[in-house]
Amino acid sequence: MKDQIFSRISVIGLGYIGLPTAALFASRKIEVIGVDVNSKVVDTINRGQIHLVEPDLDILVHSVVHEGYLRATLQPAPAEAFLIAVPTPFKSEAHDPDLSYIEAAAKAIAPVLRSGNLVILESTSPVGATEQMSDWLAEARPDLTFPQDAGEHSDIRIAHCPERVLPGKVIKELVANDRIIAGMTPRCSALAVQLYRTFVIGECVITNPRTAELAKLAENSFRDVNIAFANELSLVCERFGVDVWELISLANHHPRVNILQPGPGVGGHCIAVDPWFIVSGAPAESRLIRTAREVNDGKPDWVLQQIRKTIGDALTAEPFRRPSDLRVACYGMAFKPNIDDLRESPALEIIQRLREQHPGELIVVEPNIAELPHGLQNLRLMDVDRALAHADVHVLLVAHKEFHGKTFPPRTVRAVRV
Repeated sequence: MKDQIFSRISVIGLGYIGLPTAALFASRKIEVIGVDVNSKVVDTINRGQIHLVEPDLDILVHSVVHEGYLRATLQPAPAEAFLIAVPTPFKSEAHDPDLSYIEAAAKAIAPVLRSGNLVILESTSPVGATEQMSDWLAEARPDLTFPQDAGEHSDIRIAHCPERVLPGKVIKELVANDRIIAGMTPRCSALAVQLYRTFVIGECVITNPRTAELAKLAENSFRDVNIAFANELSLVCERFGVDVWELISLANHHPRVNILQPGPGVGGHCIAVDPWFIVSGAPAESRLIRTAREVNDGKPDWVLQQIRKTIGDALTAEPFRRPSDLRVACYGMAFKPNIDDLRESPALEIIQRLREQHPGELIVVEPNIAELPHGLQNLRLMDVDRALAHADVHVLLVAHKEFHGKTFPPRTVRAVRV
């Protein structure tokens, strides 16, 4: 098969994955059109700036925008390849996957599709989502053929390529990590490999869409189960009056044991979400995965119990004070250290619930954001040193580097170790 030259690529969704991906393609001197429904995001990118925190991304975007290789728009335009990188949230408390963003993206690009185009779903998705996307495209463009009907001879090529990157290292890992390439036909896969080889130096491993979809979910479920063990162990240690970090350190001296560190729960759009996609599709067969999710989702309850206990101890020691007199400082709001991403953050959930429960002043220390999110503007955003001097009770939620080496007083609830 002769290599196809991609002169214009369109990336739908300019968030934590879409924007770095678009910028990397543009850095290879390919015209890239980024599409997003948020006009503020579009305007920010077209100024050569970024709307999120990710090392090296600001420099890369500034360069490719001013060189004319990347521009952002609200509406799709014709291209040779389309990459869909939109959210896949839940649509109910039962954790059923919501594919409406993928459906909207598919219907948005359908009018500008042309024979020979490649459409890749990058969004983390439940099993069968790539085929569903192809069906939506076929419904919108009956004048074109698609792999589910025409196989290798289809006008439009369809593939799934899930990302596997760590926030804070996205640029490096998009280039270096292996990629799963899952075309609906071998020709679709081959074309997708050609596209990603533009900047990917890791191995491109070919499979089918359903296996690729489940592989991404399995990767994050594996991590979730291991985190759940550490989080459950912290509850057990509390019951026995044992320091969980010392316990884990001792247990990890075993040559075949590597217990992770406990935390306030699990956040982010991957580990906190993806396992539920497996449970939703195969509830009877995924009992361990469900239990791990329930353990991790329940960890904020335990942290709040420890906060209430610490506040109670403070009031017992100083009976002349009322709960409204106590100032509580929460350190960290992001879902993991050293980023600004609040998606599915257990720290954010704890702060929101604590605001409803505690009548006194609530202070937030989050060095990676300039202002508090909607609904929390009435709280005080403070730097770490001022909070340590000002608050009566301290809650360590995220191990940001700014907290390392600081001396936290006895009245500190430690959901993480720094």
